[in-house]
Amino acid sequence: MNPADVAQAAPVVHDMSLFGLFWQAHFIVKLVMIGLLGASVWCWAIIIDKTLLFGRTKRAMDRFEEVFWSGQSLEELYRSLQGRNPAGLAAVFLAAMREWKRSFEGSGRSFQSLSQRIDKVLDVTIQREVERLESRLTVLASIGSAGPYIGLFGTVVGIMNSFTSIAASKSTSLAVVAPGIAEALFATAIGLFAAIPAVLAYNKLHSQVGKLQSRLEGFADEFSAILSRQIDERIALAA
Repeated sequence: MNPADVAQAAPVVHDMSLFGLFWQAHFIVKLVMIGLLGASVWCWAIIIDKTLLFGRTKRAMDRFEEVFWSGQSLEELYRSLQGRNPAGLAAVFLAAMREWKRSFEGSGRSFQSLSQRIDKVLDVTIQREVERLESRLTVLASIGSAGPYIGLFGTVVGIMNSFTSIAASKSTSLAVVAPGIAEALFATAIGLFAAIPAVLAYNKLHSQVGKLQSRLEGFADEFSAILSRQIDERIALAA
């Protein structure tokens, strides 16, 4: 038998391992896989960072509330926090106290609409804190929604490559199309691997942001009421 005929008749061996599927894939499918794997790593970095951040924020809020309601004077607490860069409830407290002290200290005493100004400062500070907590969560939402479609794009390219192989070999044998289909489905699997944790983590972390925001708003309402009573008392004494 002619050696060329033997070589032509010999079956082509395909590596069906995960690495083999990646290495033998079309270059566009490879780019899709690499992009999705990079997105998955990025997602997990955000998930870990946010989980640690929310844990620290919650513990800091617990410590601050314990000190705030311990009976310590507002002035002492304000002085102990000055010069720091606190977050959460401490940031809300400091913002309101700065506005309070600007109104009562100095040559003039601006009682007019002080409560409204404090409420405005509290709202702005809460919004800033929520934005800090929510930062990069949109990345999880974007990857969670776009990941399956990006993987599907790789699947379409892989299947098109399989049909091209059929046309080139003029054979409908499953051995000809199976590697390409496997590569295509592998791209879909990587897309789901990136998207599913991103969606689950986004829902969980977004829910935690809502809880922390409610806690900030609740403290702001209570603190605003305390300051409002003191404003009324000082206005009554000044009258």
